[in-house]
Amino acid sequence: MKRYLFICLLLASVTGFAQNTINNYKYVIVPEKFSFLKQSNQYDLNSLTKLFLEEKGFKVYYDNADLPTEIANNKCSALIADLLEKNSMFTTNVTFLLKDCKGNILFKSKEGKSREKEYKISYNLALRDAFTSLNEVQYAYNGTTIANEQTNTAPAPVAAQSAQITPLVATTAVAQTPVAEAKQPDGTLYAQPIANGYQLINTAPKIVLTLFKTSAAEYFIASNGTANGIVLKKNGDWFFEYYQNDKRIAEKLLIKF
Repeated sequence: MKRYLFICLLLASVTGFAQNTINNYKYVIVPEKFSFLKQSNQYDLNSLTKLFLEEKGFKVYYDNADLPTEIANNKCSALIADLLEKNSMFTTNVTFLLKDCKGNILFKSKEGKSREKEYKISYNLALRDAFTSLNEVQYAYNGTTIANEQTNTAPAPVAAQSAQITPLVATTAVAQTPVAEAKQPDGTLYAQPIANGYQLINTAPKIVLTLFKTSAAEYFIASNGTANGIVLKKNGDWFFEYYQNDKRIAEKLLIKF
């Protein structure tokens, strides 16, 4: 019994430590290509990682993008996102990491898993599964200033540091737009490309609808496994229309392409 309590306390302390540590950071840098992949943003893993982190409240940048002054002058003010892959013959396994500038792991997710056969869908589902661990952490940037760990020979004079404040505020204001746009309402379905269209996946993760392309850009043949119909865009909103017992049903969808 004592051993069980000790393990519980240990796990609780580790979780609390990880939460308090990542709360010290406002920014996360996502690489344009993860080490186990051959191409930039292969299987959409990098863009999905960026999206999930922005939904959590972080301000996220790719490592090949123009960075805000605060990060450009001090790389240690940002966390670095990474993915680990450990696949088996029938399962895709992905673990999500947040590291500091020295490579220390401040957050490690559970091992996300998927048994889907198609690589892109399998990796996407495994990544979503791994990110459910981050949902258990109540992230809120606490305003802590991370110590400047630049390799420059000397710290900037006080006057020079003050001069940096104006461009920093301007850059931060611009950077807020994609974060706000990335926040999706409850019920959002994420479109994952397949050979002839898209699969719409919720946050469970579960495939909700399969869309097949037509000659019209905003018109798809659709199936949810039990009903066949169409998905089309009307007045800026997406709808799934199908017949049930000779009655036409129109369901409004929130889709993130």
